Amino acid sequence: MNYSLKNNLATLALAITFGFTLTSPAMAADKVAYFAGGCFWCTEADFEKIDGVGDVISGFMGGTEPDPSYRDVAYGRTTHRETVKVPYDDSKVSYQQLLSAFWRMHDPSDGKGSFVDRGRHYSSAIFYADADQKRQAEGAVAALKKSSKFDHPITTEVAKAEGFYAAEGYHQDYYKKAPTKYKYYRFRSGRDQFINAVWKGDNKVYQSSKR
Repeated sequence: MNYSLKNNLATLALAITFGFTLTSPAMAADKVAYFAGGCFWCTEADFEKIDGVGDVISGFMGGTEPDPSYRDVAYGRTTHRETVKVPYDDSKVSYQQLLSAFWRMHDPSDGKGSFVDRGRHYSSAIFYADADQKRQAEGAVAALKKSSKFDHPITTEVAKAEGFYAAEGYHQDYYKKAPTKYKYYRFRSGRDQFINAVWKGDNKVYQSSKR
């Protein structure tokens, strides 16, 4: 018996004995959200820290051109933004908590890019999947504007989720595939330095369970 099969059978035996349910993030995630917050390597990595979030997909949304490539989007040849598709289990994390985490991942007051990455394709947006997400997203943007948390006006666009295209395979889970390059890019971008300065200790982007 190979090791993988033996390990799976052992796990199943424990589940039967102690009465817990075997699930996977993909199976548990019953809803989906879409966010554009600059470099999708970073937003993908941050959202995947959140309990209740499944396998986040880096891609593109918000443009009219079909099946865009990373190169086309990165060079501003399309009207898309770098966007992440976030499947989540609503019994563990709410959409409101995802919105709260999103503010702590990027600079929503920069309408011309995101840190070292410049251009509209790196700017901030929330793409809503239904009427309830739209209501919550618009409310979250309005609340952030009133908070005066940022030195410049909030520029995050709220738009309907249409035409999501996954990026090429080498972009998916880039923070795991190339951790050294990812950490170097992230540090040099100034993203975390900015977030730490703005939120001053209140920059936690994940929840242990739904409240």
